[in-house]
Amino acid sequence: MNAEKNTSSQHVACARAHNIPVSTKHTIEICTHLRYKSTKDAKAFLQKVIAKKAPVPFLRFKRNVGHKAGIAAGRFPVNAAKEMLALVKSVEANAQFKGLNVESLKITKILANRAPNPFTGNRHHHGTKRTHVEVEVMEAVAKKDKKEKAEAKEAKPTAKKSKPVASEKQNKN
Repeated sequence: MNAEKNTSSQHVACARAHNIPVSTKHTIEICTHLRYKSTKDAKAFLQKVIAKKAPVPFLRFKRNVGHKAGIAAGRFPVNAAKEMLALVKSVEANAQFKGLNVESLKITKILANRAPNPFTGNRHHHGTKRTHVEVEVMEAVAKKDKKEKAEAKEAKPTAKKSKPVASEKQNKN
């Protein structure tokens, strides 16, 4: 199956982390919350989670999860937030190396997958949580550019013919 990307690889930066020892469920919830946000907002949110000032809303894995102020089910997954913060900083560095504007980066793709669990050999299988995480950012289009494009579309001449109103009134008299 061939999949074409409609974006140029020149305006995209990505970072991956393999086999990080954090809960996949916690990482998925963090990814859901950070998707389509700017990297600046993502870093600020993750730092608040690490300091236990802002909880991560749990939307999918919410069974037996307590409520937090302002949201329904939520938790403070500190270990997963630390790893995600390092990954967001890494993708910003990659974007800066590619020559992208770091101030206008948006997270376009962020996903977490289960990694293979290692065979630990002990009785209680400690340390078997493993997760793969991938983050992709793109330069956000400025609002001015969007407005200019919209104005250019509106400025095109329309081909509507209107009937002269004055001549109709004269015919009635």
